[in-house]
Amino acid sequence: MGLSTHVLDTMHGTPASGMRVTLYTTQDHQAVLVKSFLLNEDGRSPDGLLYDSASLQVGTYRLVFDVAGYFRMKGVVLPEPPFLDQVTLDFGVADIRQHYHVPLLMSPWSYSTYRGS
Repeated sequence: MGLSTHVLDTMHGTPASGMRVTLYTTQDHQAVLVKSFLLNEDGRSPDGLLYDSASLQVGTYRLVFDVAGYFRMKGVVLPEPPFLDQVTLDFGVADIRQHYHVPLLMSPWSYSTYRGS
């Protein structure tokens, strides 16, 4: 159980290796930094789970994905300002006995997410 993420680059059909992701806890519109990391070659956190089942708590969280920075790193020419710069996902964890997987499918012009397993 715990919390994890996975990012896929739908423009290139690959995992988003090298993308910067930042995790925060949130409460009363305040965000507290937990960690920032670069995704590994599989588009996942290099440390595995963002929170394991013993550390995950009921509450609200924020993941920030540096979409524009990632595509610039890949050599994609983006307008200034880019259509998508950073994608911010605010979500809640209601049951710590369950796994919360937060995937992101993205391109420079679109993204989708869902609660995965």
